[in-house]
This record gives sequence, structure tokens and C-alpha cells, in this order.
Amino acid sequence: MRLNWIACVVLLIAGCDHTPEPGKGFAGLADDAASYAQVAPGKRFEFPQDHGPHDGYRIEWWYITANLVSDKGQQFGVQWTLFRNALPRSANVVSSNQGWSNRNLWMGHAAVTAADRHYAAERYARGGIGQAGVALTPFAAWIDDWFLSSQPGVADPLADMQLQASDPRFSYRLHLTSTGPLVLQGKEGFSQKSEAGQASYYYSQPFFDATGSITVDGKTYTVTGSAWLDREWSSQPLTPNQTGWDWFSLHLEGGAQVMLYRMRQRQGAPYLTGTWINADGSTQSLASEDIMLAPTATTWVEGHDMPTRWSLNIPGKGVSITATALNPKAWMNLRIPYWEGPVTLAGTHRGVGYLEMTGY
Repeated sequence: MRLNWIACVVLLIAGCDHTPEPGKGFAGLADDAASYAQVAPGKRFEFPQDHGPHDGYRIEWWYITANLVSDKGQQFGVQWTLFRNALPRSANVVSSNQGWSNRNLWMGHAAVTAADRHYAAERYARGGIGQAGVALTPFAAWIDDWFLSSQPGVADPLADMQLQASDPRFSYRLHLTSTGPLVLQGKEGFSQKSEAGQASYYYSQPFFDATGSITVDGKTYTVTGSAWLDREWSSQPLTPNQTGWDWFSLHLEGGAQVMLYRMRQRQGAPYLTGTWINADGSTQSLASEDIMLAPTATTWVEGHDMPTRWSLNIPGKGVSITATALNPKAWMNLRIPYWEGPVTLAGTHRGVGYLEMTGY
């Protein structure tokens, strides 16, 4: 589940000095969203249309993480994200998709992580001027010269894609291919975030194979590995009681995948849920009683005590593993900071994955 914290960034870009009031939920994501489209059970997903933007909703993202290994055996992690955030709607304002009348703001995040280095960068754009956006024929998501795009003429745009980002400290170009199916998270794509019913529409492509190159500090590495795409949109995904989340995407040896997240709350136990994904793409929802997830070690990072080793048990699947950060210092020191980086798995199942933690 890739929730979007860019509500705060939107206030900065829009030139407003208001900040979310304390107690209203992380990054203002519990604020009233009555003027936006609402998430409800029973949506029928349509592809390729749902790969594109959903302008009626307040928040949306296209999110790629990749666990990679160089030809010399060095481990890397890569992140690429494009966020769309809609400015408040008003019945008295006539909006347009062109120029400054466009009500969308865009933000891009990119990062590269190794065991001894972690670099992150960000970009911002206003909608309506071509600097950032998402198109469908062929599929392309971009902000400046960062892009995720499909090959022209391919029936499934997620079957063959190119991914690129660059910064003075790092760059990467990856070729992503997949023959596995899309996965609808939650209940047929309706992903609930709280007992109160907050939710998003959420699907993933966890079966990407990745090849390409990474350049870090002027040195280029040829890499291969696995990648994971998350697509999510909503208008009010949090409650005022929720302070942040811990999200995992895991590739297990043997071909199974696991997505799970823990929504931390000011009062009460965390809201915990997930999805078990078999190698053939069939799925099983995981409820809180199916999962035992707890941090076992922390690292002091940029003034925050971050859980960087976790114990995960899924008894019904015979899983008892430890997830350990490749680089415990993988702090995304951006305008809205958070922790995100690759993890390695040991125990009953070996493998790799990604961990994102916000609100600490």
C-alpha cells in the first residue's frame, strides 16, 4: 500500500502557509474529502484505462521498487515514484486541463540504495503544461526526464517497459518485463486502511524482471533482479487516529510474493493486513490474525529511531522470517522525509523485498 504524503507538499507548491492541524491524521490525509470522488467496494477495474490518471480523486501514484544485483554480486535497491495530487475542487471555479487552470500537482521521487550509500532526489511540477503527466497510448508516466514508459504497439503496456531517472549523484536505466498477471489488492482491488472503512483502490504488478544499469558516484554497474509496481488512488485514506505506516513488498524464493502493511494508531492496536500472492498470480487475503509482525531492532537515523529489522510470521503459510534492511540509513531526506529501502530475508524462506516507513 503506497499511501501519499504529498498533501503537505501541495500546500507549499500552492503558495499556502497553512499546515495540517495536529490530531488530524498523518500529512492531512484524514481531512474531509467530500468534494472529491469516493472509494467504494465493487469497482470494476478496466485496463489499460486504469493505468492512467483518475482526476476525480485527490491522491494517486505510480510506484516502482526494484531489488537488483550487479554482475559482481553487489546488491542495490531502486525506487521511482510519480505522485498526482489534486488541488481542492470548488463548484464556483471552472477548471481546465490546460495551463494554470489545471488542478493537478505532480511530484517525483527517485532513489538508489547500496549497503554503504543511499541517495534520494525529488522533482515537482504543475499540471497542464506538459512537464509531468501520464498518457495511455502508448503508456508513459513522466516528470521532466524521469519516465516509466511502455513499448509502442504492445497489447499489455506493463509487459515491456523502460524506467529512467537521474541526479548528479546517481542514475539508472532499467528494462522491465513481465508475463505474470496483475494483482488486485484487498477485496478485488478495494484496499481497506482502517476499521472505520477508509480505503483506496489498489493493484500491483509484482512479477517484473529487471535488467539494465545503475550509475552511482560516477561508477556504472550492470544489474539484474526483480521489480514491483504499485498503483493506488484515493481521496481520504486515513483516519485522524492514524500516525503512519510500515509497508512491505517481499519476493520469496520459489516465486511467492507477499504484500503487507501495518497502519500505526495513536490509540489501539495497529491495523494490519496483507496479500499472499502465489507464483501463478492467484492470491489469498491475509487478515491481522494471520500475521505476526514486530520490529526486533532499531537504528537511529536523522533524529528518528527507525525499525530496521523485523520478525514476520505467517503460520498458515509456514513462513517465519527476519527482514533486515540492506542499509539501515536509507532515509529519504526530502521535503517530506521518510525511510525506504531494500530488505533481505532469512529464515524458513529466503528472498528480498522493500520496506517503507512513515510518520516516525
